[in-house]
Amino acid sequence: MIPTARTPVRTAASLDRGKPARSRNTQRKRADTGKARLAVAALSFLVIYAVIGARLVTYAMESDVRVASGHTGDRAIAAARPDLTDRNGHILATDLVSPSLYAEPHRIINLDDAVEKLNAVLPELEIAELRAKLDSKRKFVWLKRELTPRQEADVHSLGLPGVGFRRENRRVYPSGRIAAHVVGHVNVDNRGTAGIEKFLDDRGLAELHGMGFALDRAQKPVPLSIDLRVQHALRDELVMAMEKFSAIAASGILMNVHTGEIVGMVSLPDYDPNQPETALEPEAINRMTTGVYEMGSTFKAFTVAMALDTGRITLEDRYDARRPLRVARFTINDFHAQRRILTVPEIFVHSSNIGTARMALDVGIDGQKEFLRRIGMLDRLETELPENAQPLYPKKWKQLNAMTISFGHGISIAPIQMAAAASALVNGGYYHTPTFLPRDRDAARALAKPVLKPETSDAMRYLMRLNVERGTARKADRSGYRIGGKTGTAEKVVNGRYARNKLMTSFLGTFPADDPQYVLLVILDEPKGLKETHGYATSGWNAAPTAGNVVARVAPLLGVLPKIDQGEPAESAIFVSY
Repeated sequence: MIPTARTPVRTAASLDRGKPARSRNTQRKRADTGKARLAVAALSFLVIYAVIGARLVTYAMESDVRVASGHTGDRAIAAARPDLTDRNGHILATDLVSPSLYAEPHRIINLDDAVEKLNAVLPELEIAELRAKLDSKRKFVWLKRELTPRQEADVHSLGLPGVGFRRENRRVYPSGRIAAHVVGHVNVDNRGTAGIEKFLDDRGLAELHGMGFALDRAQKPVPLSIDLRVQHALRDELVMAMEKFSAIAASGILMNVHTGEIVGMVSLPDYDPNQPETALEPEAINRMTTGVYEMGSTFKAFTVAMALDTGRITLEDRYDARRPLRVARFTINDFHAQRRILTVPEIFVHSSNIGTARMALDVGIDGQKEFLRRIGMLDRLETELPENAQPLYPKKWKQLNAMTISFGHGISIAPIQMAAAASALVNGGYYHTPTFLPRDRDAARALAKPVLKPETSDAMRYLMRLNVERGTARKADRSGYRIGGKTGTAEKVVNGRYARNKLMTSFLGTFPADDPQYVLLVILDEPKGLKETHGYATSGWNAAPTAGNVVARVAPLLGVLPKIDQGEPAESAIFVSY
């Protein structure tokens, strides 16, 4: 129909005006909702593409593609580890990123050409093994881990298809051998296999890596209790002593008597953790924790403390040392024989086997066993280091065993156990389990175990200082540092018999003796006599002066300054009662 003036034309607006208002509002809302959904969808796609684009740019800028260390098999790469520092923040172990060479055998075009070229730039790769890897059915094989920048450049210039690089975390130890036995080392996959490095993995780091966490993110450094300055000085003095006395080994440990912190620990020969294969050499064991030894006369300090702690024996008591003790076919004699009745201080100063054995008999077998267990001598000591040995002692503890154990024969312990027990002798009677992690005094006291009477500790400080002033440990004395201690010389067991010409000498000391802060144990294995020692190879001639040199070097570093005015000498108070 053709519209006329009488027939109005209906437009969209006029039609819309004819609809109810509710219907018009519904349509507008639907239109707005559609536009909003389109906007959200567009924004989502934009974000997704931006992320993908950024990731592609990142991959393009990298020279390789990382593989998570949580993957198993050949593709597993070295995961990141936290830095290890000494107590002052100096780096002991850290990660560096280095390239490692891999191959995808199925992409190798010319096997002979690849083998020849790779062997030319990396001659350390054995040809037969290299050929076997490149000709294998596997999709991925490692060819060489931890390349140098020069090696990476040389291989890259070959342009071999199927050969590439992956960036890995490589563990480095800036201090090298200085703290090797404490820090430990890792394997090629950056997993801890010894020392604190293994402790970290045992405490959960390996599990985090396995689950894909803590791979390459920055991790909080782990501080240790050792002081790198002290560690260097201790090692340096032991190296010099080892050379001077032609010893086959040397070791030492320095422990804070109030916290149990190990401030320094050295075992020689040691190894370079940057070359972990050197740790497999038999002589590179950690003698402080892994080895157990008869400690000789240093053990007398614990026998005397045991006797005094009973309350039945005092410093004024006397013991008959005029004649050797004979038990069955065995004879107990004195190296520094006095052949007279000795007071308890004289037994300690002259290191009398006879007097010490008689004291042990007065305490009794049960009392001796109980005391040694109380101060941690009969059980395996557990520290953060995984390498801890079990003490060796008689299953049937008879009277003869009690007598020989009193002066350090017939029982073998880890030296770190002796250091821990010695701390209780001088710190007021509290036993602290040794630790290689920082521990303050409040935390230490909460964990401490009282094992001695305070008056027993007072007496032992006096006796140890007296022995350095006028006894077998005189050569350990250093002016102003008030060192106290006990020497020990033990014949080594060879083929089931004691060898008179193979000695292990030791010095167990504390400083300053009037207010002990640290315990020091120094051990030399098979030292030789010199002209200046008149041919003697006993501890008073080698281990004692070595310990004195160590104290003179480390005490200032630890804030222990020499005191020139020492007051009344200990000699004038031999019979003072505690």
